Amino acid sequence: MPEASSQAQDLPPIPSKRYFTIGEVGELCTVKPHVLRYWEQEFPQLKPVKRRGNRRYYQREDVLLIRQIKSLLYDQGFTIGGARQQMSGQHSQPSGAAVEKAELREMIRALEEAIALL
Repeated sequence: MPEASSQAQDLPPIPSKRYFTIGEVGELCTVKPHVLRYWEQEFPQLKPVKRRGNRRYYQREDVLLIRQIKSLLYDQGFTIGGARQQMSGQHSQPSGAAVEKAELREMIRALEEAIALL
């Protein structure tokens, strides 16, 4: 599936911060905020922290999970139900392989940026 990996590479690196707003997550995952809110209803693993005024704050694990959901739905062609089944055994985190790949890509990007600065 070269298309899925090429689309994953097009996503921006996840900055090293603790919380992200729904708008930031939308940009990091190229998904609109209303889709993220819908996915929260469909995927029990996706539970952003809610603070003042019911504002959502996503953590790094949530962003990785959203990227995995997006890949299952858009790149691999799963239905919502099929994607939910794929993820049902993973509780609150994406698979180890998916996390490792995403983290490696981010490390490579960060290193390339550091090299460019030198």
